[in-house]
Amino acid sequence: MYVTVQDFIQEWNKEAELTQGVLDALTDESLGQQVYPEGRTLGRIAWHFVSNIPDYLNEFGIAMDKVANPDEVPSAKEIADTFRTVSSAAAKALEEQWTDESLRKVQNAFGRMESNASILMGLIKHIAHHRGQATVLMRQAGLGIPAVYGPSKEGWVKLGVQQPPL
Repeated sequence: MYVTVQDFIQEWNKEAELTQGVLDALTDESLGQQVYPEGRTLGRIAWHFVSNIPDYLNEFGIAMDKVANPDEVPSAKEIADTFRTVSSAAAKALEEQWTDESLRKVQNAFGRMESNASILMGLIKHIAHHRGQATVLMRQAGLGIPAVYGPSKEGWVKLGVQQPPL
């Protein structure tokens, strides 16, 4: 749990770096990849969690500019560039608008009373959840997967390991 705003920002920046690596690996051709015909596309999933960050923070009292055209999936480059901008703006907004005491305040979050620290953790978990979905779709689309919490298949090969340990 986050005790200080800086605790959160430190974690946010680490997660943002991992997410940025995933988004930078997207291609325009890969954005249409789906698990099943009625499912969201890779582009829709990536754009959802990128464009949702300001909405999520605004919902809980952090003022920041919304992403333009959240219903229209842009190019892979624009998704990655927008995340870079939004993730930096989110850290700055939190640093400027909340104090360490703000993290202990409790408010309604999707029908549950939660501390602001828990709400921020929820944002990171939301992104990690969708980032995981994105990497599966990226693999199905034939893209290499950057390391997230450890080496991907390609990372193991670079380390000289043909079959990753079980």
